[in-house]
Amino acid sequence: MVLAGAEARGPGNRIGAYLAAVRRELELRADLLDRRWGAPTGAGERPRLASLYFGGGTPSLVPADDVAGLVRLVEARYGLADDAEITLEANPGPDDRGDAATLVEAGVTRISYGVQALDDATLRGLGRRHRVADVADAVGEARSAGVRSLNLDLLYDVPGASVDGWMTTLERALELEPDHLSLYALTLDDPDAEGLTGPLGDHLPTPRGARRWRDAARAGQDEDRAAAMYHHAIHRLAAAGFHGYEISNWARPGHESRHNLACWEHRPYEAVGPGAHAFDGATRRWNAARLDGYLAALTPPDGGSGRLPPGGQEPLDAVTAASERVILGLRTSRGVPAAAMLEPPLAEHFGWALAAELLEVTADERIVLTTRGRLLSNELFARLV
Repeated sequence: MVLAGAEARGPGNRIGAYLAAVRRELELRADLLDRRWGAPTGAGERPRLASLYFGGGTPSLVPADDVAGLVRLVEARYGLADDAEITLEANPGPDDRGDAATLVEAGVTRISYGVQALDDATLRGLGRRHRVADVADAVGEARSAGVRSLNLDLLYDVPGASVDGWMTTLERALELEPDHLSLYALTLDDPDAEGLTGPLGDHLPTPRGARRWRDAARAGQDEDRAAAMYHHAIHRLAAAGFHGYEISNWARPGHESRHNLACWEHRPYEAVGPGAHAFDGATRRWNAARLDGYLAALTPPDGGSGRLPPGGQEPLDAVTAASERVILGLRTSRGVPAAAMLEPPLAEHFGWALAAELLEVTADERIVLTTRGRLLSNELFARLV
């Protein structure tokens, strides 16, 4: 959900218009799938969905009745498995998180809170609206409502942070007893410079104030400190019973994110909304991020039936597909089959990565990243592209 500021809050918000467009895109995409694969079934070429994910912004601002309506629409047109995982991203502040009880009634089984930090000074520095006390309140409400699985997103390598402060943050997070933790190093990429913010780009232009903040924040980051923070997390979370099933994600048994696993296992997934990315197994597709173009295409002012939104696509050739499968597989604790060491793109670099102690071969003949490999994964992956 790519809505912010006045578009998402206040009397002039565009949530209603946005939802109408999303519903239309869901219908149009389902029509295409029906023509290609037939109606969804419990098995066969078009199985029902095992995961439904409301993300990409603050979907908790959407009224629970509308969330329920979207779940019903997806179930009718795409099919939902009986035990489907339905995730909703939310900010933990009282004005942003929605009502957990009504979200559970709408079908939500998993909530992912964008906590980012667990000290108020860091939250203020990041420009976040919530405070530490709000996180505890949000978690308590979710548990009382019967949310089956709860994730907390945290950032490390934040400017001005310390290893000791990060250790305290992890302890505070564990005290909240989440089922899943996602730990991400703060990235300060420049989508404008990378050409991702044009009319058909999947990113919105970076506001001038945000650009100034990012330029200043880069000077406050430190690779060695980030490595120490990550290394501590690996050992502390393992001791607390969490399995690091992917480079940035830890879960208690049975609480791994199905949505994330589908992406890392290179499986097909559908997606709708501004900036959304989809993959059918052979071609990547994305919608342009700009809301005005999205609304104009799907809900035209003249009352027409609407068309698919602007965006782009990229067919994957055999070399690119092989590289993606290896890179995505190595991100996970399962790794890739040992046979991959004999095939491109890993064959050329396997000896180097093994000697550098970035990879190891397990007893069940899988190639996985070592702890050192996780810390230096970007260097290895850059060679595999």
